[in-house]
Amino acid sequence: MNTLPSLLPALPPVLGWAVHARWLHGRLTTARRDPLTGLWTRDAFTRRARQLVRDPRAVVVLADVDHFKQVNDVHGHAAGDALLAAVAARLAHGITPGEVAGRLGGDEFAAVLVDRDGTVADRLHTLARVLARPVDTDPDVHTTVSLGWVRAADHPGEDLSALLRRADEAMYAAKRFGQSGPRRARLGRLLGSVAGRRPGRRGAA
Repeated sequence: MNTLPSLLPALPPVLGWAVHARWLHGRLTTARRDPLTGLWTRDAFTRRARQLVRDPRAVVVLADVDHFKQVNDVHGHAAGDALLAAVAARLAHGITPGEVAGRLGGDEFAAVLVDRDGTVADRLHTLARVLARPVDTDPDVHTTVSLGWVRAADHPGEDLSALLRRADEAMYAAKRFGQSGPRRARLGRLLGSVAGRRPGRRGAA
């Protein structure tokens, strides 16, 4: 049982409110973190990402673990969880202050990077190699991770939702063709069938 609320009346009013505010902030922050990976949840990620994509240097990235169902089937769900936690930790390590990463659900992750020096393509190729490394605690558990990405500057006026759909389209193409390394979103019109494909492929190779 959390006794903090019961102790607040015994504190001086100003100190009591300060302690309560800090406690409440901690509870809210925890609620916005994915319990398995520690990354921001979908809603918390979305709030932060919407601000970032206003910067034309922003790059939206989608990452999806390949053959995740097979990992679960062969090694068990505990190994699958360890793989997701490892992917999340490596993704978090690959972003810099002012950028954001989150878990959208299942084996899918997203990030918004800021390409301050024009090196984002190299960063993403390095990230793809890092994400494919075996889990530190179990070298037998490993797989590749498909990455799709899009520059906000290539599609001025598009919001986070549209940019995520473009990154999704590129990521799905990388997965479908077994492409090694990240795939950049195409210019021009979005393919209308992308959103319809997603529900049917959760956990697929």
